[in-house]
Amino acid sequence: MSSMFKNNISFSIFGESHGKAIGVVIDNLPSGEYIDMDKVSEFMRRRAPKKDGTTTPRSEKDIPDVVSGLLNERTTGTPLTAIIQNTDTKSKDYANVSKLARPGHADYTGNIRYKGYNDVRGGGHFSGRLTAPLCFVGAICSQILERRGIYTGGHILQIHNIKDIPFDSVSVTRDDILGVRNKDFPTISDEKGQMMFNDILKARKGLESLGGIIECVCINVPAGIGSPMFDGLENTISQLMFGIPAVKGIEFGAGFNVANMTGSQNNDNFYIDDCHRVRTKTNNHGGILGGISSGMPIICRVAVKPTPSIAQEQETIDYSTMENDTIQIKGRHDPCIVPRAVPCVESAMNIAILSHMVGQSTPL
Repeated sequence: MSSMFKNNISFSIFGESHGKAIGVVIDNLPSGEYIDMDKVSEFMRRRAPKKDGTTTPRSEKDIPDVVSGLLNERTTGTPLTAIIQNTDTKSKDYANVSKLARPGHADYTGNIRYKGYNDVRGGGHFSGRLTAPLCFVGAICSQILERRGIYTGGHILQIHNIKDIPFDSVSVTRDDILGVRNKDFPTISDEKGQMMFNDILKARKGLESLGGIIECVCINVPAGIGSPMFDGLENTISQLMFGIPAVKGIEFGAGFNVANMTGSQNNDNFYIDDCHRVRTKTNNHGGILGGISSGMPIICRVAVKPTPSIAQEQETIDYSTMENDTIQIKGRHDPCIVPRAVPCVESAMNIAILSHMVGQSTPL
């Protein structure tokens, strides 16, 4: 199983949802970087379940135990390893999954790929639980980037058919990013956020689940970061985003809407601003041209599918008899993954940006 990201910064995520622990080993971090573990924990708490009815009741403290690569709060330059204990598991809820495939899950494909030996408890290695170590890596990278004035922020752009106000793709600021980051429910419009919150509760009561879209932006990335053709910023960001379970699509800048535009509408005209910087008047390119950063905000939107674990009876198959059957899923599940996925999306962006900057020997 290749749960490894291999780039200028590389890491390997290990563990299963109901195993003893999960964790990560990170290679090639710059040495001498100060890491505030309180800030790491604060970042990771944004991914943790909340007691408001919109998330799973499963309660994990997600306290990373750093066992190597950090000394006196500074990175040593050698592999940084963190272990996160699993403490609140109820494996008996997954007794029937060993022979019945849950619709929308990787039970069937995992069973075929690993000849029936994969750990199905809580989704095993396919579980969203494995985004905890991803967020640990993202939190580390975030601190290194923010020390250089580079900030990443995300918000819930849409849940079901309710839409938030989008970021201003040309002039989004650090204050805009921090303003939404510190909210319990990360939307720009609190009114729209409350509507989304209520829709999630409604879905939960109806034994349903909801999907949505997360918008993510990274500002103050220097122009010239990235490479054509297969190691561009879009390539790397997308690879990491699709490592988040439930992500089904991504677009940059104007995204799929470019299909409705003419060349003159899509092109972003260049100009020199008052600070003698090269800028564009619009940002349909999403801050990336030819796989390389332009100096404009890097902006993307990620589509997240509805949680596949719903309490309704569904049709499926029985592995052991190779016959049609039905399943009613037990366990504790999020009626909507989107709110908890926001820091995961930010993490993917942070890792991609820092990895390219390190690889190009950009002054850090």
